[in-house]
Amino acid sequence: MLKIISHFAVIAAIISGSTVAKAESSIYFGRWTNGEEKPVYSSRGILYKTIDIAPCGADFCGVSVDDKMGCGPILFRFLMIHANTDYLTGHGRWGNDKLKVILTPAGDPGPKQELLIGLGDQSFDFEGREGSMPKFRAQYKNIGDAKCIGNVGS
Repeated sequence: MLKIISHFAVIAAIISGSTVAKAESSIYFGRWTNGEEKPVYSSRGILYKTIDIAPCGADFCGVSVDDKMGCGPILFRFLMIHANTDYLTGHGRWGNDKLKVILTPAGDPGPKQELLIGLGDQSFDFEGREGSMPKFRAQYKNIGDAKCIGNVGS
C-alpha cells in the first residue's frame, strides 16, 4: 500500500512540476502596453492602458498599471491550467461592471508577439460577425516582465 501511495506522490509531483514549468513560459505573462498610436481611453478603459499578467495564487491575473508604474486593481483572472491556451475568454472588470473579456495572441510568435484584448457583452466575439461590437479593444506589445502581482483575495 505504501508503495502505491509513493507512486501517486511521484506522479503528482511530476504533473505539478510540469504545470509550473509550462506556466512560467506562458505567452501571456509580462508587462503589456497598448501598442496603438494615439489610443483614446474612456474613464473605464484607462485601467487597460498598461497591464501586468502574472501568476497570482493558483491562477494568473491581469493587473492594471498606472502611468507612474504603480499597481492598480485586478482586471481579470484565469485558471493556471489555461496559461498556454491560444484563446482565453472569461470576465473582466469594466468600472463597477463585469464584461466578457477575450485575450488572444496576435502577430508572429516569439519576442515580437502581441496580445489582443477585448471586452464586450456576452455575444462579443473577435471572430464572429453576428455578435456585438466590443466596448473596448486594443492590441498590446510586451515591454518586459510583470512587476504587479494580483492580491489572491481580490
